Amino acid sequence: MARRNEPVDIPEVDALPGYPLPHERDRLVGHRATETALLEAYRSERLHHAWILGGPKGIGKATLAFRFAQFVIAHLDRFGPEVAAAQDLSVAEDHPVKRQVKAGGHPNILHLRRPWDEKSKRFKTDLPVDEVRRTVSFFGTTASAKAWRICIVDAADDMNQNSANALLKILEEPPERCLFLVLSHAPGRLLPTIRSRCRRLDMAPLAAAEIAEGLNELAGGSVSSQDDLAEIAQTADGSLRSAITLLSGDGLQIAKGLKQLADSSANLDLAAVHALADLISARGQTDNWESFQHVLENWLHERMRQELKSGVRDAYRRVEHWETVRKAINDADALNLDRKQVVLDFFFALRAA
Repeated sequence: MARRNEPVDIPEVDALPGYPLPHERDRLVGHRATETALLEAYRSERLHHAWILGGPKGIGKATLAFRFAQFVIAHLDRFGPEVAAAQDLSVAEDHPVKRQVKAGGHPNILHLRRPWDEKSKRFKTDLPVDEVRRTVSFFGTTASAKAWRICIVDAADDMNQNSANALLKILEEPPERCLFLVLSHAPGRLLPTIRSRCRRLDMAPLAAAEIAEGLNELAGGSVSSQDDLAEIAQTADGSLRSAITLLSGDGLQIAKGLKQLADSSANLDLAAVHALADLISARGQTDNWESFQHVLENWLHERMRQELKSGVRDAYRRVEHWETVRKAINDADALNLDRKQVVLDFFFALRAA
């Protein structure tokens, strides 16, 4: 047991065991145009104080945010020769800012995310207002006249009403030499008042070749075959994080099984459904649970697109179906409910429809 005042090893939300966190990454896979837009903005006459980096989960928004943050802190003079000559936002490996960020933090970077609840031994289900209010002390401390302070909100989708209003308040009256990098998986759902005070950069899902590049870099070539690599890239739907989770656990088996059972839901094989539900909900297999959510969401979206294209009247019922499943998933996570039942309920509802 740790003694009082000893550091406690607190896990990182959304961490993938064995893989580097966004602030530890040396490279950004894809998103060259978005990176260039941030670089051009930094060396322009007028730099907006708040940015929304939007796009699906796991495509590299946080990696780009930390990449931009460390570039800014390492190059305080926006109009200096180093910034003018920069081709991207990379910072030399031996730069003290780079080393400090990779080591776990920099005093001029505030990373807001869902906190760890020591009592329940799990992450909170939202980004609470107390976390956002940390910006008051962060921006209120004394710093040199040239120093930049950067707040990364990761992700804004996790904010509740109170925390969203707290963020809006500081966005309305931003301190000097501050930058806000607001990450969002669905920017259109953010408060219109928050969106109106930020410049928005949408990041596209990664191409299959970029997914393969990222996996080869991070997974060390551990994909067993080109067929598996192609299947992972297609199922990941542009998300490197999803590709990693598919590779880590039983993701490929879950993806193939879910699609096969969902496509034949009128004649549902109950034994196969229970076997798949057991695999997804196996104790300790968080990768399987996350893979199930990603594959399920993609399947529902693809089915809705097909039905809309075919003129099916009630295609939008897929939206209601997903919202129902999403609530069940959130409840299972928040209240430690039976995950297997969530999987079974999805297939039973699909068969009934």
